[in-house]
Amino acid sequence: MQIFRSAPVLLLVLLCACAQPLLAAAPKVHTVTLGSVRRVPYTQPDATPDSKSDETSTLKVRPLLVDDRQKEWTTGDPHDVTDRSFTIRRAIHLNESLPTESAPHWTWQPGPWLLVDRATGHITALHLPDFDPTISNAVWFRDYAAYCGIATTAKGGLVAVVAQLGARRPVLQRLVGPWPQANHFIPVCQPATWQRLPLRVTLQPTAGEPLTFDVIGSASLIEEGDNSDSEAQ
Repeated sequence: MQIFRSAPVLLLVLLCACAQPLLAAAPKVHTVTLGSVRRVPYTQPDATPDSKSDETSTLKVRPLLVDDRQKEWTTGDPHDVTDRSFTIRRAIHLNESLPTESAPHWTWQPGPWLLVDRATGHITALHLPDFDPTISNAVWFRDYAAYCGIATTAKGGLVAVVAQLGARRPVLQRLVGPWPQANHFIPVCQPATWQRLPLRVTLQPTAGEPLTFDVIGSASLIEEGDNSDSEAQ
């Protein structure tokens, strides 16, 4: 009789042991949100002591939160690339104190772009080719970013660029003018405009002629990882 009474208990222990690996493998659900907007002092990169006005120049920034923990400061609106990934521009709190100054001098600047995975909470710093935050902002369509940048080659120059996430080289890179330019406009280029069918983009240096390019590329090259806890570190 003792054997029959112990059988249900033994069966329950075996079921719990089998279920434990399944429970351990269940992915963690992450929460990615953007916090409230706040205004911070911002000075244009080309400002001079005569033109600088901290009282009137501000930048709108928002915290990027993963599981209610702040990971980055951001600025501007997010762009949904897929149903689980979006891009947003980072805001940098930069110390620009001179070597002769004992106290830190903190300032805010728009920075590079980030790719955020809502499922894993993983944040990737994007290195867009020839992107310079002081020249123009990137305008996104699907997984493409169009902007004006500064070529890092020996000859240099102002270039029109279309970059695709996941691609090592830009889809488009075309020289549009010399650089540096004395007394250049701010911004140097106007925001790019996109056309869906056929896929085209127009970039225009400020006070210059618009340039339209056909964009020939493949489907999205983004590799979205699985929902693992290691991705959120």
